[in-house]
Amino acid sequence: MALYVLLGFSAGLPFYMFSTVLSVRLADHGVALAIIGFFAWVQLLPTFKFLWAPLLDRYDVPGFARFFGKRRGWILLSQLGIFTSMLAMALFHSDASLPLTALLAVLLAFWTTTLEVAADAWRIELAPTPGEQGPIAASNLWGYRTAMVAAGSGALLFADAAGSVAPMLRSIGIAPGWQASYLLIAAGAAVPLPILALLPRQPGCGGERAVALATGLAASAAILLAFAAATAAIGWLLLSAAAASGINSKTDVTTPVLVIAMAPFVIMALLTPWIRKLAPDSGPRSSAAIGPYIDFFWRYGFMAIAVLAFVSVYRMGDVLALVLSKPMILSLGYTKTQIGWADGAVALIASIVGVGLGGWMVTRWRWGVTLTAGAIFAAIGNFGFVWLAHQPVNQNTLYLATAADQFGNGMAGAVFVVYLSMLCNPRYPGAQYAFLSGFAFMLSRLLAGAGGQLVERLDAAGYNGFDLFFLGSGVVSLAALLFLPLLARAQPRADDRA
Repeated sequence: MALYVLLGFSAGLPFYMFSTVLSVRLADHGVALAIIGFFAWVQLLPTFKFLWAPLLDRYDVPGFARFFGKRRGWILLSQLGIFTSMLAMALFHSDASLPLTALLAVLLAFWTTTLEVAADAWRIELAPTPGEQGPIAASNLWGYRTAMVAAGSGALLFADAAGSVAPMLRSIGIAPGWQASYLLIAAGAAVPLPILALLPRQPGCGGERAVALATGLAASAAILLAFAAATAAIGWLLLSAAAASGINSKTDVTTPVLVIAMAPFVIMALLTPWIRKLAPDSGPRSSAAIGPYIDFFWRYGFMAIAVLAFVSVYRMGDVLALVLSKPMILSLGYTKTQIGWADGAVALIASIVGVGLGGWMVTRWRWGVTLTAGAIFAAIGNFGFVWLAHQPVNQNTLYLATAADQFGNGMAGAVFVVYLSMLCNPRYPGAQYAFLSGFAFMLSRLLAGAGGQLVERLDAAGYNGFDLFFLGSGVVSLAALLFLPLLARAQPRADDRA
């Protein structure tokens, strides 16, 4: 449990830095709301982690795996990627080149997601039942949400207060404001590295710690550089193609992006009758690349479609609120310091209580009850932003709205993590959890990317765009409950392989 608090902290610390904090940073630099919305699509990377998750189940990180094993080797590589990506975001803190900012945000999101894939696979292997998963999932989320709060509040407070220590920062070559904030969080992200490096040898592994670390660091440097170069090349090609096609901030690209993202899942659903007839030793079921995903549809059949529809809606309200909640609060007249304090102790305490209660519920109550409670409290958190918008600017009011949001998110998140874990075949813990958790947030992150455009259009039509946006996101959270009677009948087939 202590280890998973640490791993949750490692994954949660960078998440806000390419999502919520980045949206505040872009708004601070005068970037249009529509463009800030597009940056939310960086969060689509976790949706597509199923594309590279099988690699983490199949291959080792050179050097590290010799002493630390497969899972810890990937975790160490991912943490190095997180640290270097955040250093680069601190170096180019002015956002003078938005394509460069996007590249660095994508790199940070990729390595954060890879860390989650490795940690989730290890968690499912260590705790195969709901009774065991509840405490470990809660521990992981405690660490994750503590880190998110530390990153969110710490970065905002430091960005606002850095002026008071500006002479000292400049004397050591650090620009006050956002550069100082990202350097602070990068330093925090590096803390778990020496702790993990000092843990005992993974059972079944040989080799010496010093040799494994030296060769692992050399291999990691080569991997990080190669991946950054490949990502930059692909990004340049995509942006060039978009510019040649006349796509700009006013273009409605949500529909084509949604179609492209949904295509693999729609194809898999259409092939379900064929998948159900596959023999145990057939090529598709034995494939390292697609076997884990074929297996999910083979076990659940057409009920897999209902399960995927439910998971894609359950956390949608939280994701939609995540991108635009801070720009809305800034627009009400709150300062970054006030938001930082609200995202500090208030959010942390509320989140810890919500996560703990959710983790306890899954060990005591039926899924229908726990999933319902999580959805209701998540919706209340979204409705709280509408209430906040119609109150005078007051720190205590902001504290109350933030607490409601974080409590609901924490409870729903803990319940949801264990629910997804129990859907996985223990034969493919990393790949199937990556598939389910990625799909769960795909639609919501696509819609979040268009959230800025939607609010602007509603405002132009004479409506209060933020009010309607947060009302709608709360209603969507409640809509997930309509699937529960159907999901009660979703029982998997027994695996027919040894």
